Amino acid sequence: MTPTRETLDRAWPHILAAPKDGAAISHLCIRPERNARRFVDALELSASSGIKGDPRWLNEPWLKTEDGKGHPGIQVCVLAKRVLDLVWKDDVIFPGDSFIADMDLSMENLPTGTRLAIGTAVIEVSDVFNEGCVKWKARYGVDAYDWARDPANRHLRPRGILCSIVQDGLIRTGDRLFKQQ
Repeated sequence: MTPTRETLDRAWPHILAAPKDGAAISHLCIRPERNARRFVDALELSASSGIKGDPRWLNEPWLKTEDGKGHPGIQVCVLAKRVLDLVWKDDVIFPGDSFIADMDLSMENLPTGTRLAIGTAVIEVSDVFNEGCVKWKARYGVDAYDWARDPANRHLRPRGILCSIVQDGLIRTGDRLFKQQ
């Protein structure tokens, strides 16, 4: 059963009550091929090649630079755990985000350009907005899709954040996501 718009809207206080920093990381995921998901214990991040074992950014990016390469601002996808808990059910495919963080991902808390340290890697919040694709709509329902794309919710980033990799490194389940000063 997919969540209703009313349920999603009522959840904002809970979603925004997530930690502002030092978020616990869970559900590390790679997409080895289209529509495939594999949960892993660690992710290896590389500014030049994206996430090891997840060729989508290198080979099939949905956003490209003028030279045809993957836009660096979409190398890593982070979804708020409290949003995931609202939409994802065991019988539905996982959204495919690189990792899940129990953190407030709003623009107020994480403005574009914010650097985040995790494990031995550093990522940077990009200016590319994640509004969810038609697969989000098919898997989690029209209400979840409309909620994620609603201009009134844009600053809250319901579909999560997209980031570039600025320092290569390794992330492990249980690591914490910290804002860099």
